[in-house]
Amino acid sequence: MTEQRESRLLISAAVFLFIYAVILTLSPSVREHTWDVTYRLSHWLGYLIWAGAVFITYLVVSRRLPEHDPYLLPLASLLAGWGLLTIWRLDPGFGLRQTLWLVISLAAVSATLYLRWDLNFLRRYKYILLGAGLILTALTLLLGTNLTGFGQRRWLGCCGFYFQPSEPLKLILVVYLAAYLADRIPIRLRIFPLLLPTIFVTGLALLLLGVQRDLGTASIFIMLYSIILYLATGKRRVLIATTLTLLLAGLIGFYFIDIVHARIEAWLDPWSDPSGRSYQIIQSLLAVANGGIFGRGPGLGSPSLVPVALSDFIFTAIAEETGLIGTFGLLIIYGLLFARGLTASLHASEKFHRLLAAGITAYLGIQALLIIGGNLRLLPLTGVTLPFVSYGGSSLLTSFAALLVLLIISNHPDKEPAQIISLRPFFGLAAILGIGLIASSITNAWWAVIRAPDLLSRTDNPRRSISDRYVLRGELLDRNNQPIDLTQGSIGSYKRVYLYTQIAPITGYTHPVYGQAGLEGSLDDYLRGLQANPNLLIWWDQLLYGTPPPGLDVRLSIDLALQKQTDSLLGNLKGAVVLMNARTGEILVIASHPTYDPNKLDEIGSSLAQDPDSPLIDRAAQGLYPIGTAVNPLIDIISNGDGPTEEQVRNLYLMLGFYTTPQVRMPVGTAVTNIDIQNLRVSPLQMAVAAASLSNNGIRPVPRIALAVNTPQEGWIVLPALGQTNQILPADIANNLALHLAAQNHTYWEWTGLAQSNQEFYTWYLAGTLPNWQGTPLTVVILIEGNDPLMGQNIGRNLIQAATRP
Repeated sequence: MTEQRESRLLISAAVFLFIYAVILTLSPSVREHTWDVTYRLSHWLGYLIWAGAVFITYLVVSRRLPEHDPYLLPLASLLAGWGLLTIWRLDPGFGLRQTLWLVISLAAVSATLYLRWDLNFLRRYKYILLGAGLILTALTLLLGTNLTGFGQRRWLGCCGFYFQPSEPLKLILVVYLAAYLADRIPIRLRIFPLLLPTIFVTGLALLLLGVQRDLGTASIFIMLYSIILYLATGKRRVLIATTLTLLLAGLIGFYFIDIVHARIEAWLDPWSDPSGRSYQIIQSLLAVANGGIFGRGPGLGSPSLVPVALSDFIFTAIAEETGLIGTFGLLIIYGLLFARGLTASLHASEKFHRLLAAGITAYLGIQALLIIGGNLRLLPLTGVTLPFVSYGGSSLLTSFAALLVLLIISNHPDKEPAQIISLRPFFGLAAILGIGLIASSITNAWWAVIRAPDLLSRTDNPRRSISDRYVLRGELLDRNNQPIDLTQGSIGSYKRVYLYTQIAPITGYTHPVYGQAGLEGSLDDYLRGLQANPNLLIWWDQLLYGTPPPGLDVRLSIDLALQKQTDSLLGNLKGAVVLMNARTGEILVIASHPTYDPNKLDEIGSSLAQDPDSPLIDRAAQGLYPIGTAVNPLIDIISNGDGPTEEQVRNLYLMLGFYTTPQVRMPVGTAVTNIDIQNLRVSPLQMAVAAASLSNNGIRPVPRIALAVNTPQEGWIVLPALGQTNQILPADIANNLALHLAAQNHTYWEWTGLAQSNQEFYTWYLAGTLPNWQGTPLTVVILIEGNDPLMGQNIGRNLIQAATRP
């Protein structure tokens, strides 16, 4: 029955990995939406070797250990196979190496079982094993190397094969402590003299690891020492002392060791330096968020964006491509493995076996939880590997060596279990591991579901730009459906092209390095197909392709012909222009100069942010300028010719909307409410909305720039305004003021104002159609950075005359 159960579990694992391998093979076709692609095939070598090696190991284990736990080998094999396919997917070269190490590890398990030795060998030679482990670790200080070419030299080896002695040293420490303490159970008073040898050798190991700066392994050593001591003594103060020791070590490291300081800072506040010391953890969280609930699909995510995804961050690689469902399954597998390890411990026939099985379970559990917690920002990063899953020959070999010991210990169900003084320490260890798994699951769900929308919308999320290469992005069109921004190319090489670059400060860009700006950013959900498409379609494309559906075109209110004329008039001046339909709030022209060419961001992007002329800023909607005399005619009205009070002016500004941020689908400058009227600054867009009331019977409109979105089911759907119009002036007062400001022999009113701030001068020009105008009511506002009223008047008159021309 036991053998049948184990064989069924192994077959289930093989079927799961077979399906996984098939999806990996087909993933290029899914990504590019065509069958004419180069398929992934190399990982099948890894799968076939995994299947053969596991099958042979199963036969050997079944023959040599007929009463072993039937769950241990299938669980470990599934973890190893899952990790192996993930590594092949990330880098076939490393996948081949991991395959070779898997063969070596399983061959070592089988060969060891044929030698017919028992665990008393480990007990008798505990000092020799520990001494050998320490010597090998010490040799890395003299003969060690680093596979990356820089950093600490923690590996020994040559000819392409390298070994990290600190990995088996963890297992050796467990063996030594279990053997030493088993001879002294029950431990009574005067515990310190009995434990002095263990403290000495553990301290020596920690010293070596400290010199190597292998702080993750050092942390595991401290925790393993305390847990095994707790299992042997049952004294909870051991755990308390260990917790305090780790906190003290972390505090000392934070202030005196640069790598500890950097990792703790990155853990506490990763958002302050997302491209520097926190780059790894930020990218890890982005990968988890990108996976969501169902994942992008094997082969369809971008896990290689996370540094060291093969080893330190392989959990997030799995999370991105299999989602919350996949990582929950991974955590359940680990939970079952830990449970079977503790079960073997409680049924062990000898005290040494009991401590050894529990210690190995603690070793696997602590290492897994440390790396998973670090990937999820539940704990600081430690740089250890995920047992059975991560790339690394020494780690994989050590993990299977630990599995072998558990298999041997579990092979004596008919013998009476050794006497247990207290079950409390074992239940405590189970609680620690269980709480760690639950906390990891909750944290995983937090990043994958709750925080995912915020994370995925970050401009430093490179997965957005990768998706843009495979999914057609919607176009930005003017009011006459003339394209402004569009996407060209074919699947896998789509590229955003900006046809009219003079409007770049407003339309912005979407770029793999510099993120998004302008309308490309504010309308991204429509252009990317994540809004206005049916939810079922979005869900289906995300599930099937790991990407959103094709983006939707957005029609803007901009009149491209008038926009080009305006940009020509503005020329090389620094300033902004807004021409608006005074009744509907539709922005017909919005210009900001100087401008830039977003098609050349690869060449000029790094210098734009430092350009003293600030071409990236949309002066029309985001620039804030002093008001000066721009609204003096209105101030004269509210004061009846007398000098206005500060409260009257403030109430006027409030009524005009100067203290309100415009509600419009584009980036705008944020209005400041707690500032005196002398220092108040407004954007040309705010000024245009206020001035529109003189051409609209005293009604302040709501600005609009995105008019409609083209959906595949319903065609063009109107995007409503985001606010409500306001009657800010009685119609007769507004009309009389407009007529009072009327330009001689023209059908529009106009006013020129000046403002000054810190020796800088600014020119305002406001104009609009008169109340008796029979056409579309219009308002134009011009801001010039400088004292040039004639230029402002010339541009404004030319523009409004062109706009009102039949």
